[in-house]
Order: sequence, then structure tokens, then C-alpha cells
Amino acid sequence: MTGATGLVGQAITDRLSSLPGVDVLATGRRAVPAGQTSGGYVPLDILDGAAVERAFEDFTPRVVVHAAGTSQVDACEADREACWRLNVDATSALAAACHRHGARLVLLSTDFVFGGHDGPYAETDRPEPTGTYGRTKLAAENALRSSRLTDWAIVRTTLVVGVPAEPVRGDLVRWVVRELTAGRPIRVASDQWRTPTYDLDLAEGVARIVQFRKSGVFHVAGREWVTPLNVARRVATAFDLDGDLITPATTAELHPGAPRPLRGGLLILRAESELGYRPTPLDAALADLRTRLAAASLAT
Repeated sequence: MTGATGLVGQAITDRLSSLPGVDVLATGRRAVPAGQTSGGYVPLDILDGAAVERAFEDFTPRVVVHAAGTSQVDACEADREACWRLNVDATSALAAACHRHGARLVLLSTDFVFGGHDGPYAETDRPEPTGTYGRTKLAAENALRSSRLTDWAIVRTTLVVGVPAEPVRGDLVRWVVRELTAGRPIRVASDQWRTPTYDLDLAEGVARIVQFRKSGVFHVAGREWVTPLNVARRVATAFDLDGDLITPATTAELHPGAPRPLRGGLLILRAESELGYRPTPLDAALADLRTRLAAASLAT
């Protein structure tokens, strides 16, 4: 598991580690593990080819779930070369390593590979990214498709929210809760449309792809097509916070230098029909997140 210390990586690592007869080697950039895993943890720089090769030789994985890289849209626009190295070059090298060692590769991707003109999107829709982040993720997908590896899967997701066991960069829900709890007003995009994804649902979808040895492209996300503004207001309700502190804004106002797809989001019919995937309704996910955040706060 690459990127095991991020929000998505932690959720997937935990779920895969719970599968009977499965050992998961968690890897990430931190020097310390993000929790207990069935196969342990080692620090790993995915741009260090020699270190990646040692990890393959020592652990001999049958499946590699690749969640490492950068998803910071503004940072990708500011340093396009670094974004390309992390998202594209590393994926290409991992695909080559998987081919050499006889492993499958499951790549985490995003709805940002689409143009955001007429979402939500199905797996068969034509990608047309508008920004650097989306372009690098599409290039990573294409690097996998064009590699010598034939046993692979691509999992696209969007706007993941959850509660990591170890601190990571905040998602939309945790940011809204933090700011409103402190009584600070916030501005939230009212012109983006996404299908928010609960981290535990995403982890379950990936686990089923691994268990059932599914190949190809799968969209694993929530079912509700909503704006971040709508999500923020529902967070305020779910957490008994002051929704009057939330003000709508346009994406261009909030992120003038880094375009986002406006009508994005993902259709999940294939995951539902082939994986038996059933996402948690958004309000139920928010209620569960409140319980998990409270538990995490007590633990610290």
C-alpha cells in the first residue's frame, strides 16, 4: 500500500488489513507508522527507484494499491514538474515494477480527469482535464494502460471525507467543523458539483476490487450530486454548528490560479452492479463522522 499515511491510504490500509489471510505492507513518507497493519510499515519514497525495488524484493506483493502522490490542486499549478514526478513518473515506475515481480496494480484516481462540463461522469465518458492535477492523474492512468502490465484497475473517486487515525491535511468536513467551532466565518464554493465520498465506503470498494480480482476502471464515490456549499451547510446541521457563518462563493473567487471542474462527480453504476458497492447516504455519513471525530478527540 503506497500513500498509507494519507486520509485515503489510512482507510484503505485498515480495511485491507482486516481481510482474512491478507498481509498489508503499509508504506509512506513518514518515518513512523500511521497505525497497526497486518504486514507492518516501512517509510518509502515512491520516487526512489532502488527503495521501491527493495520493497518488492522484501515483501513480494501480489497486489499493489497505489494511493501515493499529490492531490493538492493549487500546489500542482504552482510546481507542475513536481506534480508530474509524483503522480505520473512514480505510477509508471510502479507499473514496471509490478510487471517484473508479477503483481497487480490498483491505481487511485479522480474525477478531475474530466472537464467538468456535464457530470456526473461514467467510466466510459471521455476524459478532458482542465488543470495540472487532473492532467497528471490522466497521464498516470494512461501510463498504466500503456505499460506492459495487463492486470490492473483504476479507481476514480471524488471529494473524500473521513477521520484518519493519524493527523493529515484536513478534508472539507473537518475544515468546516474546525472553523465553525471556532466561530470563524467561511466561504464555500457554490458552483462546483461533486459526489462526496465517505472514506470507509471508498476503502470497501477498493477491498472488493482486490478480493474479486476486478480489472479496468471503476468509479467509487457517493451517490448524491451536491455542491461543497450544500455539504458545508449539512455539516453545520449535523454537528449543531452555526450555519449562518457559511457564505457562498464561486470557485474562481476561491481559487483564481487553479481551475477546478465545475460539473464533476462520478456515476457508480458499475461499482454497484459488479462489486455490490453501496455508498452510505451523505447525512448518515456525516452523523457517523461526528461520532468518529468525537472518539478521536477523546483518544488524544
